[in-house]
Amino acid sequence: MFKNFNYDMAMNILGSLTPQQFMQEYWQKKPLLIRQAIPNFKSPISPDELCLLATNDYVESRYIRHHHGNWELNYGPLGDLPDFSVPNWTILIQNLEAHYDDIAQLMQKFRFVGDVRLDDIMASVASDGGGVGPHFDSYDVFLLQAYGQRHWRISQQDDLSLKPGLPLRILDNFQPEQDYVLVPGDMLYLPPHIAHDGIAQGIGVTLSIGFRAPSLATLARGLLDTAGDHLMARIGDFSGLYSEDPLDGPVLDSHYSDPNAPATNTPAQIPQALIDTALKAVKTIEFNPALAARFLGHWLSEPSASAYFEESNSPLTIDLEEALPETGRLELHRGTRMLYTDTELFINGELAPLAPSPALKKLADQRYLNCTAELGQQLNASERQLLALWMDEAWLLYKPTPRKA
Repeated sequence: MFKNFNYDMAMNILGSLTPQQFMQEYWQKKPLLIRQAIPNFKSPISPDELCLLATNDYVESRYIRHHHGNWELNYGPLGDLPDFSVPNWTILIQNLEAHYDDIAQLMQKFRFVGDVRLDDIMASVASDGGGVGPHFDSYDVFLLQAYGQRHWRISQQDDLSLKPGLPLRILDNFQPEQDYVLVPGDMLYLPPHIAHDGIAQGIGVTLSIGFRAPSLATLARGLLDTAGDHLMARIGDFSGLYSEDPLDGPVLDSHYSDPNAPATNTPAQIPQALIDTALKAVKTIEFNPALAARFLGHWLSEPSASAYFEESNSPLTIDLEEALPETGRLELHRGTRMLYTDTELFINGELAPLAPSPALKKLADQRYLNCTAELGQQLNASERQLLALWMDEAWLLYKPTPRKA
């Protein structure tokens, strides 16, 4: 079990609520303002550093400015950014946790929701008056003020129609019902479809912790793709994205035949027999929990496109003939995503060749393992070999115990 949260004790980041209370009373239900969710919070990244980051081509960013009712939207990499003395502009930077350890550690504070829902942290850097206009999101979001102040207005209105002809999804008839000014450390939680508008008061940085909310069509399409890839893999075609280690199922390696077909004087017409054969073939596919788990494990463990796994400079080389060190700890790289079911383990979009043992489950839940004599006894040779492979890929890092001064 993940030990970093005590679900029966209030967390600072949730004010006076326990994680269980928050999930039952607020999650997907109603907004929540949390003053000083992180007391005395100081942004680990300055506005200037974030603007510099947005100029890189490996960073997903957007520039937004409004002026006299007109809206401008440009996609990164960004260059020739205005000075902060110019009002009414905003830069949005996605997947900030893929670039900074401090931001990745901040993201861990929200894992009581579950990794399959937790998506990314977006930075909103704004000059005075900057914002993206009144809008709504289709997913849950925590809005943490990191630098400066931002004035938020929110509404639970039913009218979510949008202004036509704009490059942004801006509400046509925003009717604010509540408003708050957030200072560093304050946080606002908003469930899906809550109308909101945030305007910077001076230079400001807001960190948006966003959550995945795939459409049912996306889930169905992914399951169909996985089923199709497994069908093809069973007849020797492993080119599909989800074709790795196909699950048991029908082997449709026979070919369409029509030995009794008559001659036709309508050669362009699709034969009903071919239509019936295709429908009969697809009915042999079984959509079961194993197939759904395989798709979700691959898809949801895929790392962010911004994640960069640098070559490991770890002083530790795991020798399968020797025991693990008894100090320090093994940590998942900040960009690594690791999930499991009762029977399968997924890491960075791949199916691991081993079933999830208690130690590997603990690594996924806790994101680190303390190196102890006990851990060395728990891990078998195959598991140590797997950890060594992940270290070679820099998906897993070794952190020595700091020396005492």
